[in-house]
Amino acid sequence: MIYLDNSATTRTLPEAAQAALAAMTGDFFNPAAAYGYGARMEKRVNEARAVMAKPLRARREEIIFTSGGTESNNAAVFGSLKGWRGHKRVITTAVEHPSVFETVASLGRTGDTEVIVLPVNEQGYPDLVALRDALTEDTALVSMMHVNNELGTVTDLFAAGRLIRHLAPRAVFHADGVQAYLKVDTDSLGVDLYSLSAHKFHAPKGVGALYVRSGVRFAGGQMGGGQENNLRSGTLNVPGILGMETAAALYQQNLSAWRQSMRLCKQRLYDNLMSIPDVVLNGPPLTEAAPHILNLSFLGVRGEVLLHALEPFDICVSTGSACAARKAGKNRILTAAGILGERQAGAIRFSLCPFNTVEEMDRAAQVIAEQVQFLRRYRRR
Repeated sequence: MIYLDNSATTRTLPEAAQAALAAMTGDFFNPAAAYGYGARMEKRVNEARAVMAKPLRARREEIIFTSGGTESNNAAVFGSLKGWRGHKRVITTAVEHPSVFETVASLGRTGDTEVIVLPVNEQGYPDLVALRDALTEDTALVSMMHVNNELGTVTDLFAAGRLIRHLAPRAVFHADGVQAYLKVDTDSLGVDLYSLSAHKFHAPKGVGALYVRSGVRFAGGQMGGGQENNLRSGTLNVPGILGMETAAALYQQNLSAWRQSMRLCKQRLYDNLMSIPDVVLNGPPLTEAAPHILNLSFLGVRGEVLLHALEPFDICVSTGSACAARKAGKNRILTAAGILGERQAGAIRFSLCPFNTVEEMDRAAQVIAEQVQFLRRYRRR
């Protein structure tokens, strides 16, 4: 199989799977238990916090564990707005993941929240001038994706943060880092909250984390037994957490080499596919974009048709976010970037991992070229 849909999910590393298995069958104790075995697991969980915090230059106590990116994003939005009195403004962008975009939209229907959706340019970059103009004293939250999951655009969070601190100092600044964590630098972002999801970097599904800057206005997510310093109740998913820790640690140990491998494969795939007539790049130039996401439009071919044409060859690609894969209609992200009509219809997202090879890029491109040529024979006129 040539798997090029790593933005949807990744293969769990054997080491991460083994760590999760050991926590299910051996060290299965509840870290909230009062006896020694529980205390030992609490120590291990806190060690995992430190590993997750390191790429963010955060302290371990600033990491709370969640069930994944969607929960982290939901908690960031709702938790930062609890306690805000009176009218509030929430600012986000047109290209956010549904777990932010739909959550913020729901707030706009309540009557006491004004929602501002920032436009993006054709490469997916949010309009920071529009952000500057939208910031007011009653801005309670700004939420912006770090790396766009469809175009690979890397948002300048540091520049956005400077504007927010200057013009709306009471606002909480949240970033969805699900596609960015470990793939791009995250050590000087200037954000208050940062979401991540384990299964995007070769750890098990169903676990993630939210960075919460010490002292920021944040009232937490789900209520219950008071775990995670009363910020996220519920028995901790220790197997998932320790699997996530293992994968994150391995990624950090191989950070430079793994990023370079993805960038080389992405460039090779791009060079190969651009030799096909009528292929268009969607998103920023390769040197500006995240190392693992490539979006191309094959004009004259419908993306979903090409996707299924590649299945018999065991080549897995996507036409966009997995969360929207079964929804009919226009692609909201591409539409926001002005990628419309035939170009949108023919868009394919390729997303790589450190374990893809140049040979896979050559083979995939060969098959894609053959299938595009075949499918264009049946193009409607």
